[in-house]
Amino acid sequence: MDYQMPITGTDIWYYYICKREVWLMKHQIAPDKEDEALDIGRFISETYYQRNKKEMSIGNIVVDRVRQEDGQLVIGEVKKSSRYMKSAKMQLLYYLDTLRQMGIEAKGELLFPEERKKETVEWTEEAKQELKQTMEDIRRIARMPVPPVPEKIHFCGKCAYREYCWAEE
Repeated sequence: MDYQMPITGTDIWYYYICKREVWLMKHQIAPDKEDEALDIGRFISETYYQRNKKEMSIGNIVVDRVRQEDGQLVIGEVKKSSRYMKSAKMQLLYYLDTLRQMGIEAKGELLFPEERKKETVEWTEEAKQELKQTMEDIRRIARMPVPPVPEKIHFCGKCAYREYCWAEE
């Protein structure tokens, strides 16, 4: 039997932001737990959309919001900002695909409470192909003996791993 390394929505999210962070997480190197950005994310998750809060854990995915609309299951992912739209969209598509493999049809919504913005996300065959390639690349990155070389990107300043990558600067 061919073992397939499990992939999480968080892996998908960070793949589109920083591949080094994917390696660090897959190797269970914990980020700075006192990082302000992590605290803000937890606060947003706990504060907004309380009346619709129905976090659901299915296998290796955790969906922020679940509701029914006109007989259709709608899953929602809450994000601080739409700045990383591609990451958020692919993470939600991963959830939709995982549910689809379980025989559950659903629509997706990205929710950006601080921007009062909502984006609908739908599963497509094209997205499925991109997701498949992304998952293969995440597994390739995780098998690397050392992390990818750090690349200075605009995300670094708010990253909980910034001291790990840039301590000598």
